[in-house]
Amino acid sequence: MRSFAGRDILSLKDFERQEFFRVFEIAEQLEPIARNRRNDDLCADKTLVTAFYQPSTRTRLAHESAMHRLGGHVTGFSDAKMTRAGDWYQESIKDTVKMLEFYGDVIVMRHFQQGAPHEAAKWSSVPIINGGDGWGEHPTQILTDLYTVLREKGRIDGLRWLAVGDMRMRTMHSLGYALSQFDCPVTFVAPPDMGLKPEFKQELSDLCVDFREVEHVEQAIAEADVILVEPVVQPDYTKSRQEAGEHGMTPDNYKITRELLSKKAKSDAILLHSLPRMDEIPPDVDITRWSRYWQEAFNGVVMRMALIALVLGKME
Repeated sequence: MRSFAGRDILSLKDFERQEFFRVFEIAEQLEPIARNRRNDDLCADKTLVTAFYQPSTRTRLAHESAMHRLGGHVTGFSDAKMTRAGDWYQESIKDTVKMLEFYGDVIVMRHFQQGAPHEAAKWSSVPIINGGDGWGEHPTQILTDLYTVLREKGRIDGLRWLAVGDMRMRTMHSLGYALSQFDCPVTFVAPPDMGLKPEFKQELSDLCVDFREVEHVEQAIAEADVILVEPVVQPDYTKSRQEAGEHGMTPDNYKITRELLSKKAKSDAILLHSLPRMDEIPPDVDITRWSRYWQEAFNGVVMRMALIALVLGKME
């Protein structure tokens, strides 16, 4: 197995099966630090740089919290408009990264341009972690989701997944790539104009992913062990920022309601959502036995702790 030390985390297409489990092992070892709300000194001599060209709540703060839990330091920006990359100069990714690499030991980047973290990695002498790139990928989120499934169900192989939402989303791409390494059939449910792109379907087929598409959640929820939901009402991820405006409501085909879960879902199925949500999961689902998105959020800190420790060579 390849070492993670000094390695970029850009895409789950880069991950081999045993590498997933190594990350999960490290996450489990570090989890007590976060669960006990204490800070360690594992990365006391290291600094994380956050380069966020798009808004973020969970991804940015989970990385920052993870670094603090490991005893490290954090610097960076959460709004590119306040930097030379976002003002009149429109400083290039290359020039920005060549500066940032001197300010820390690992960089986590979110960008509205697909492939931007990959471009950054070409020029950076320190590891780059992809915090979401346009419609591209969101590897740390799906690693978090897989870790949540493993902790909640005790296994990943043999579980049936139901993925509901906009299939153009970066999380769905990372999910597809990740499931190529596990024995997990997955059913995708999306509006017709948000379905799997032909080229992505071909990729999934080439990777031997066992998948199908249906039109309504009711057609697949009864057999699902893991239900992963993303919005179908959302902003354009190819833009740096969009202000709030008029938007529609989620059609019933793509909603996971308490009634639907009670009538159709397995009693031990788990419901995940990377958040933020619109109305695709009503608040009254939060206290049901199926919801795991708050635990998923906690695991997001643990997973980033594991990745940071690994790429900095603090854990092997």
